[in-house]
Amino acid sequence: MKFAFFSILLFASCGLPGQILKPASWSYTTSVNEAKVGDEVELIFKATIDKNWYLYSSEFPCEDGPIKTSFNFLPHASYHLVGNLVPVKPLDKYDDIFECDVKIFKKTGEFRQKIKILAAPLKITGESDYQVCTELTGQCIPGGEDFSFNLVVSGGAAIAQQNEDLPQQPIELAKPIEETKGPVLDPSLVQDDAQSKSLWGFLLIAFLGGLAALITPCVFPMIPMTVSFFTGRGTRFQALMYGFFIIFIYTLIGAALAPIMGPETANHLSTEWIPNLIFFAVFIVFGLSFLGLFEITLPGTLINKVDQQAEKGGLMGVFFMAFTLVLVSFSCTGPIVGSILVSSAGGEFLKPILGMFAFAAAFAIPFTLFAIFPGWLKSLPKSGGWLNTVKVVLGFIEIALAFKFLSIADQAFHWGILDRDLNIAIWIVIAVLIGVYLMKGFRMPGDTGKDAEDKTVSVFRLSLAMVVFVFVVYLIPGMWGAPLKALAGYLPPMYTHDFNVLSATGPSEKSTAICDEPNYADFLHLPHGLSGYFDYKQAIACARQQNKPLFIDFTGHGCTNCREMEANVWSNPQVLQRLQEDYVVVALYVDDKTELPERDWYTSTYDKKVKKTIGKQNADLQITRLNNNAQPFYVLLGKDERVLMAPYGYNLDAEKFVAFLEAGKKKYSELYQ
Repeated sequence: MKFAFFSILLFASCGLPGQILKPASWSYTTSVNEAKVGDEVELIFKATIDKNWYLYSSEFPCEDGPIKTSFNFLPHASYHLVGNLVPVKPLDKYDDIFECDVKIFKKTGEFRQKIKILAAPLKITGESDYQVCTELTGQCIPGGEDFSFNLVVSGGAAIAQQNEDLPQQPIELAKPIEETKGPVLDPSLVQDDAQSKSLWGFLLIAFLGGLAALITPCVFPMIPMTVSFFTGRGTRFQALMYGFFIIFIYTLIGAALAPIMGPETANHLSTEWIPNLIFFAVFIVFGLSFLGLFEITLPGTLINKVDQQAEKGGLMGVFFMAFTLVLVSFSCTGPIVGSILVSSAGGEFLKPILGMFAFAAAFAIPFTLFAIFPGWLKSLPKSGGWLNTVKVVLGFIEIALAFKFLSIADQAFHWGILDRDLNIAIWIVIAVLIGVYLMKGFRMPGDTGKDAEDKTVSVFRLSLAMVVFVFVVYLIPGMWGAPLKALAGYLPPMYTHDFNVLSATGPSEKSTAICDEPNYADFLHLPHGLSGYFDYKQAIACARQQNKPLFIDFTGHGCTNCREMEANVWSNPQVLQRLQEDYVVVALYVDDKTELPERDWYTSTYDKKVKKTIGKQNADLQITRLNNNAQPFYVLLGKDERVLMAPYGYNLDAEKFVAFLEAGKKKYSELYQ
């Protein structure tokens, strides 16, 4: 049970590794194979568009709508543009997303731009800007890439050649760092399987959440009630439909909420102080309710009306019986369902739907089987005092987990309310109370009957108590600065620890000195005493100066997986040594709420929103330049800002991480030394 709650919280606290799709690919040709100086030539831009996706054209009257396709040409003395960009036979469409008339392309798209050749050799370079959307879910993705035409003059004629692999011009060290463009990712380095793996992991957690809900005191007593409803009056078909309706109701909830689970929703829910304080309060309230302070139920009139409909029989009665189960079990299933919905945020329309389906399937299958085979009911333990024990233990666990949400908001906004040692102290007290309660050291309001009077402790309760007390012993060294690697993702970072009498792992004497004082170092930190930066431009300038590759850590205050990687992988001596000696390190927090001076604000090409904070700008850099919005996300960069190796995500195998760093160092040496 504890594992299930921790796992659900993990998924709710941090985005999972996953790639942002790129449904349009481009090719560039010219209208003629030969031309002379003074001739006019058409440049042809052709897009190949994936099935069920469409590309917006360059001209339509919808001003406040989607991104129109455009091609921005870099000025050059060898040519000039003649007229405007011409889209070739776009389709008309009323766009439900932007509520206006637009022009689009499906399957293929073509744009033409006429130029006049002024001199040889002819050099045409620039950058495209466009947006594609899918007809299936309405998801829209902006895009952009560099293009180049090199026209070679031979015998007075110019022959067009497409440069399909445009080399990036190295940015010289003498240039100011303001001219950096950001990382350049070769599409061949993108790994496509991360998203599917994360989805299957999410569905497994949702399924486990459904199983965990079954043994809560709001749900378990409903099993014999279900059997009594179907015994003597129901058929196996009705029992199957009962399970189907349970799954249908929960999945319908996921479908209703799917449209609001956009690409930035996960980050918003994980880091904004209002939703995190709401989650903190909700978990505290549910925890106190489970302890017996008060009872949380939906309005009795609503449940009674639904229950009356269930008595009518037939399929409609079966549906309302399933609806009654969902309503009655709300006080126990609410926190689990809420965690699944929060963890599904991230822009995938189907994820909340599939998550609720997986939860409901695990939740409904036992009810369906017991309705079909009522004789199995004899094998279940009888309801009694043990259910209240489960409820009380869950209450303590929910209160403990509530502080995770308070910690996330505290770190993102730098309030300094909940330091690491204070969080550990709270967990120690709660764990001790759980252990003493399991040993029947005290009673809670719901503990009544013979079981409460009997001071005999079963072997099972004793075993659980032993596990809890072992957990307490494990926590205690953390009060003095022990890393507690198994819990690193759920505790505030080590730098918030006020009472650290142990010598924390720090950089060796060989640690590379940084070039200048890092920006934001007064409130942002690297783990294990590493020296580095928190600003991309400052870091890439230092990497060029020291002739070293740049190690980018896209991280977040509220990212559970990031803390686990730092505690279990970065702490490895071989990893730490390579980060210290072979790389310039920059940590880019995507959820930091510190607002930058107005002169540093800019409007994103991705969502057309003004990026004002450190976190928003770092997140925009990751999305627009690397087609990724998950953390942790590790990128190795050369001095020309080209990505050296396939980026690395969440993986606790330290040897693989060492191999990743070694490969990046070798690639850098081959390219630049």
